[in-house]
Amino acid sequence: MIEKHLIIEDIDPVEMYGVGNCHLQVIKSLYPKLRIVARDNVIRVLGDEEEMCRFEENIEKIRCHLLKFNTISDEDILDIIKGNPMKGDGSDDALLYNISGRPIRSRSANQQQIVDAFNDNDMVFAVGPAGTGKTYLGIALAVKALKEKTAKRIILSRPAVEAGEKLGFLPGDMKEKIDPYLQPLYDALEDMIPAVKLQDMMEKKIIQIAPLAFMRGRTLSDAVVILDEAQNTTSAQIKMFLTRMGWNTKMIITGDMTQVDLPHSVKSGLAVAMDVLKNTEGISIVQLNDKDIVRHKLVTRIVNAFDKYNNERINKD
Repeated sequence: MIEKHLIIEDIDPVEMYGVGNCHLQVIKSLYPKLRIVARDNVIRVLGDEEEMCRFEENIEKIRCHLLKFNTISDEDILDIIKGNPMKGDGSDDALLYNISGRPIRSRSANQQQIVDAFNDNDMVFAVGPAGTGKTYLGIALAVKALKEKTAKRIILSRPAVEAGEKLGFLPGDMKEKIDPYLQPLYDALEDMIPAVKLQDMMEKKIIQIAPLAFMRGRTLSDAVVILDEAQNTTSAQIKMFLTRMGWNTKMIITGDMTQVDLPHSVKSGLAVAMDVLKNTEGISIVQLNDKDIVRHKLVTRIVNAFDKYNNERINKD
């Protein structure tokens, strides 16, 4: 008989063990010849060497399943240990899976163009109306890169500009003051990464969320960097942001030119950047439209109605 200590990495061990250790009990029942004790992220195993090797292989498969799908059931564990075919095997076009195990994938031709552009270029501009999945898809690509270890960190930024209203002085420390501007980024991350793991990543600065003003002077290397709501940057701000790019870094810039909240006298930096950089090698610009909207069907109608209204006003003027 031999003894081994297996260390569980990259996942929350509570997810593997299950509520009340229910998953762990299933695993134990399938290995009656082994004595298995789990505490925190360490599994202590005592027993037959050959049986232990099979146990170690299957624990790694369970860990990889959790890393990919963010969730696991007793049935999944049984399938893994018994060698049955698993979901996601073979031709799987999902970028990754959310915390409920639902696949996240491109849902239109233009969204797929963003995915392809990200794979082929170091900088991607994704521009289109509300509800086209620009931010969500961009964060999904960043999380995928982090999971596949092609990036060491994710850096998310937004200009702190109110949408047509003044919020005044916000209470709290710096984080509490800027969080209202960055909430859409938190929402997307919370849908893709389990809460405990997300908190740990943010504490370790693996995932960083900061307003645009905090980018000055930094060199961002080994990262996927996303600038959201870029239509609310000035020319100087977006130039400052784009020139933060370091080695082994990819940037995704998202925006909607119909939702510019800058003063009328200030030209959007996003429009300037797309015009200046449109023929630059290594940079791709993807334009989305109302056909790419993936929110409630009314969002498409709202966008079209406002576009029609604005065009009529321009024609009258």
